[in-house]
Amino acid sequence: MSSNPFSTPPLSRVHSLDVSQSFDPFNDPTRPAKRMTSTALPTNLKPYTAVAKPWTLTASPRATFSYYLTWALLFLGASLGGLQSYLSYRNARNHLDKAPLCLVFNEDFNAGDDAGVFGNSEAGGVEGRWMREVQMDGYGNGQFEMTTASSNNSFLKNGNLYILPTLTNGGKPFPDGTTFNSTDCTFNTTAPNGGFTQEGFDYSGYFTACSRTTNTTAGTIINPVQSARLSTFLSAKNGNASTLSQGKIRYGRIEVRAKMPTGDWLWPAIWLLPTNSTYGPWPASGEIDIVESRGNSLRYTSRGSNYVQGALNWGPTPALNAVGKSYSWWTSRTTPFSSAFHTYALEWTDSWIRISVDTRLHTLLDLKFDKGGFWKRGQFPATTVTADGKTVPLDDPWAGPGANVARPFDQDFYLIMNVAVGGTNGWFPDGQGDKPWVNHAGNPMQDFINNKQQWLPTWPENFEDRAMVVDYVRMWKHCGDP
Repeated sequence: MSSNPFSTPPLSRVHSLDVSQSFDPFNDPTRPAKRMTSTALPTNLKPYTAVAKPWTLTASPRATFSYYLTWALLFLGASLGGLQSYLSYRNARNHLDKAPLCLVFNEDFNAGDDAGVFGNSEAGGVEGRWMREVQMDGYGNGQFEMTTASSNNSFLKNGNLYILPTLTNGGKPFPDGTTFNSTDCTFNTTAPNGGFTQEGFDYSGYFTACSRTTNTTAGTIINPVQSARLSTFLSAKNGNASTLSQGKIRYGRIEVRAKMPTGDWLWPAIWLLPTNSTYGPWPASGEIDIVESRGNSLRYTSRGSNYVQGALNWGPTPALNAVGKSYSWWTSRTTPFSSAFHTYALEWTDSWIRISVDTRLHTLLDLKFDKGGFWKRGQFPATTVTADGKTVPLDDPWAGPGANVARPFDQDFYLIMNVAVGGTNGWFPDGQGDKPWVNHAGNPMQDFINNKQQWLPTWPENFEDRAMVVDYVRMWKHCGDP
């Protein structure tokens, strides 16, 4: 007969206890003879005597000092970080331009508006809002590029302006004795007084700016790179605020949204020069650099593409330019400013100037004008040496009737945007980043192009990355300012 499947298995049945019999649980034969030895304790020692009890020990003075020093430094770092953030916030709040602002210049670089942006020389010389400055003389910095009016170097696309450096003649050298003339050279327009001096027209300056000859003996070559330099020089003189084409301000605000270029020895800049040079030739009448950068990678040892710098140039003579007393920078640490668009802003009043990127807390320069003015700030010597070796008294170019603490930054300035290449003025210091030329030795321009196999691979083939790309430019002035 088969077993009942619903019956309780034999092993699971509970045996009934006969209470009539005595039961001693401590003498239960099924109980282990003694307690198992703990595996956590040594078997040859008495229980617990070998277990470490660090809480019962007295800490050494050195360990105690290290412990509290660590926490003190963490607290100090957090406190200083908070203090810096508060001071930056308070400074930004205290330096607010409360004067009403009026928009006088607005440029969005809409595609198809080439004539409105660049002008049209073939249609009766119609002026655009931007002037393509054309020169070959290095603009006083020993720059290696020539600036052109070619659409290869400045053009509109996808609602943006592109300023693109390219190789002259494909990077191939010109035969010795070749002369290159810039037929559309703008020296006559941009030079002070149209290029005329007390002695007459400056032919030397004209030929230096507009022509160059390859001469092996002299060590001169035709500029190996072409690029562009655009300015509101003409619209500053002829523009109209009612049509938002007045490309100048004295006090107000400027915003430029732009993406910096990538490539070794590229030098992008967005900056201002005085419309009339009221206090004399550069730098006596001042210069405002909203942003300058370098196209070199983050590994470059003299502030590469993850740095942007703002500065003021001023001084009684070029040799006494006091820019070293009025410049600063902002860094993104690990991200180049060529990877995305950023908004560069200038805020300018008669008592301070602030230059920032994306937010007022990211200041490139924040400078309050001292009561003694820029002459006192500069601490210039009493005398200077002229070009012919004579020692003469050094005069304050900003003195005179109506003197104020803002001079020379109390006059109209116009805007310039350009991508320079190389140079000998020290923007690219010697001995940094495997630089293929020496600023004041040999033939720097020749040395630069002779070593193009070193730097040309860093120039992206994609023009979107090699160019400085500008989304918009906006300029506001104080509404009450003439």
